[in-house]
Amino acid sequence: MMTRDLPAPQPPAEGAFFTGHYRNMLAEFGLSDAEIQERIETAFQQLFYGDDDTERVYYPVGDDMAYLEDINNADIRTEGMSYGMMIAVQMNKKAEFDRIWKWARTYMYHEEGPWAGYFCWHAWRDGKCVSENPASDGEVWFVTALFFAAARWGNGEGIFNYEEQANIILHTMLHTDEGDSPVATNLFDPQTKLVVFVPEKGVVSEFTDPSYQAPHYYELWARWAKEDHTFWEEAAAAARQHWHDAAHPTTGLMTNYSEFDGRPRPMRDYGGVYYADAWRIGMMVAMDYAWFARDPWQIEQSNRYQAFFHNIGMDQYTSRYQHDGTPDGVGTGDQRQPAGLIATNAVASLAASHERAWDFIDAFLKTPIPSERHRYYDGLLYMMALLQLSGNFRIYDPTR
Repeated sequence: MMTRDLPAPQPPAEGAFFTGHYRNMLAEFGLSDAEIQERIETAFQQLFYGDDDTERVYYPVGDDMAYLEDINNADIRTEGMSYGMMIAVQMNKKAEFDRIWKWARTYMYHEEGPWAGYFCWHAWRDGKCVSENPASDGEVWFVTALFFAAARWGNGEGIFNYEEQANIILHTMLHTDEGDSPVATNLFDPQTKLVVFVPEKGVVSEFTDPSYQAPHYYELWARWAKEDHTFWEEAAAAARQHWHDAAHPTTGLMTNYSEFDGRPRPMRDYGGVYYADAWRIGMMVAMDYAWFARDPWQIEQSNRYQAFFHNIGMDQYTSRYQHDGTPDGVGTGDQRQPAGLIATNAVASLAASHERAWDFIDAFLKTPIPSERHRYYDGLLYMMALLQLSGNFRIYDPTR
């Protein structure tokens, strides 16, 4: 049953990149501008400046650095650091952005050695890397946040020359194979043009992660980067096609990992199922449509994806399924309904055309700001969903 008497949503025919209009579905749902801004500010204050032990994930270090901690795993990840930077630039929080970037660039970036040009994907609070290798999504989000920072605040000196830093990372992504590293490879597979799971020689660079695909970011890089423009155009097209290949035709689910041809990639008890990585699928597909509207299939996909969860029950679906929608609890006791998934399922409404989309927004608005153990991943997805659904997650063009 619908929660409000609202007409079916109408995804735009043209993306926000071309029109400059960023849809505010929270206002369409009935919230006032004041209510929306209060929700955004309250969530930001809690996640960045709330109670040290139960609310915040952002922790200042000294006078000019800060990290975002994965509370559940007690470490710092490029995923969260890049998400924190994206949230900061979207909210025009330069001080927080610069603190996060300086910590990442100081402790996680490899200036030299076999991983030169990449970031270690997670580190301890003292800055020591837990693992030396990168996780591809961190680099992808770093680059885009840096370009937006250049547009919003202008370029500074050294590591605060945001645009230069973005281009340095982009060069590493596509030109590492030209060096002599015994371990590192390109971040994108040269044949398929798809982002690899880990840019490390061997098996981990021979498959991908559907939630790592970010064609709406690659489209921007194709316009703004100093080099490789054609490759980034091709990468955007390849990523969109990969979603076609990876999505189950009935459920719309995609697995955490997939082969380059879209087939689920079993890896331990995690890769071949829909779980934490894959929660981001609804968000990523919808944001690509919202910004560029290149692929009408994304409307069908968003409808199919939301229908799967809606048919289970808005308060009944949980966190982990097999590709065909069979509940899957192997290897984890996490069968809760996570706030992060509620948030990203709501963002899928940006590309949906069925009236059930409003139920997902209603469920999101009834969900408290994440706290306690799961506040890192759930909280950052929740924060981004507020910005995305309110039209406050925008493109900032450094060339204008």
